[in-house]
Amino acid sequence: MLTRGELEAIERKTLAPYAIASSASRGRDRREAEHPYRTCFQRDHDRIIHCTAFRRLEYKTQVFVIHEGDYYRTRLTHTLEVAQIARTVGRTLGLNTDLIEAIALAHDLGHGPFGHSGGDALAEIMKLRGGFDHNLQALRIVDRLENRYPGFLGLNLTWEVRQGLNKHRAALEDGKAPAPQLGLEAQVVNIADEIAYDHHDLDDGITSGLLKVEALGSVPLWRQAQQEVRGLFPKASARQRKDAVIRRLINDQVTDLLRESTRRIGRSRIRRPADAERLPGPVIAFSSSMSRSRSPLKAFLQEKLYRHHKVVRMADKARRVVTALFEVYLKNPDQLPFTATQRLKAEPPHRVICDYIAGMTDRFAMDEYRKLFV
Repeated sequence: MLTRGELEAIERKTLAPYAIASSASRGRDRREAEHPYRTCFQRDHDRIIHCTAFRRLEYKTQVFVIHEGDYYRTRLTHTLEVAQIARTVGRTLGLNTDLIEAIALAHDLGHGPFGHSGGDALAEIMKLRGGFDHNLQALRIVDRLENRYPGFLGLNLTWEVRQGLNKHRAALEDGKAPAPQLGLEAQVVNIADEIAYDHHDLDDGITSGLLKVEALGSVPLWRQAQQEVRGLFPKASARQRKDAVIRRLINDQVTDLLRESTRRIGRSRIRRPADAERLPGPVIAFSSSMSRSRSPLKAFLQEKLYRHHKVVRMADKARRVVTALFEVYLKNPDQLPFTATQRLKAEPPHRVICDYIAGMTDRFAMDEYRKLFV
């Protein structure tokens, strides 16, 4: 039976010198006794997958609202795909995959119902009242809103996981100098999120019929991968070819990412975690040629999928639902559940209502709307 100390010793022997070792963690806000056979990052990972906000991701929108079909990706399946890509990249670079997976599993906890459309509606409502940002909302959830442990509010995660959730901390923290870069493990999750988002939205867009494979011939990355797949699998079905092309696109971009990141680590002489945080830009990155090649694909998705009239129609409906719910709760807070009304005694109503709506799934928000307005 391996003890936590032995697991930490294995990390020190096997991880790269620039990886963040569990034994070097800066710890938690509330001190706790260490677990006998789990490292601190493994413990964070387990707390995240057992929390309420993680389970709700199953019924939160990625691109397609949940009632559009049960095949399309949700925030939960997207989260698992991000974790898989990030884990592969991190393991190959010698980084701490326990830390990577904990950050990946928690990175979308702060999303409200209906994806970015719901988040945009909350941001507009809260613009003059502290704002709303799904990354910062994830921190609110793990620091305060989850209430499962008798000794503290939130999940009391380690400093490293919490910092990895705050993608926008490069903003001025003290008004004088930018905050340091995120650690390499957090950088891996950020770019894995981008890879998963682009290609799995592409997959869902084709499956839904909103995107046409023929139109993708104008995208060089797709066209090249498609030609290679046709040469390898001439008898494959249309669906098999589509899946194979998307897998090849992901594989080619991950390979480029690994090569470029390894080159940057060597060029910048990164020997310990703090070395990466002091650099002016990220270390985990695509090569300049791959970044240029990815631009047409991203532009295609923006124009043909995210601006498709059916997606825009769903997004507009989502904003109306979120705005209407916010207004009716604000007008009569007694319609809120007991846990929310209790917070109203000490907190401003806008923030309490924002937290409540942000925690809703698509299905629950639609049910609430029907109960209140239909």
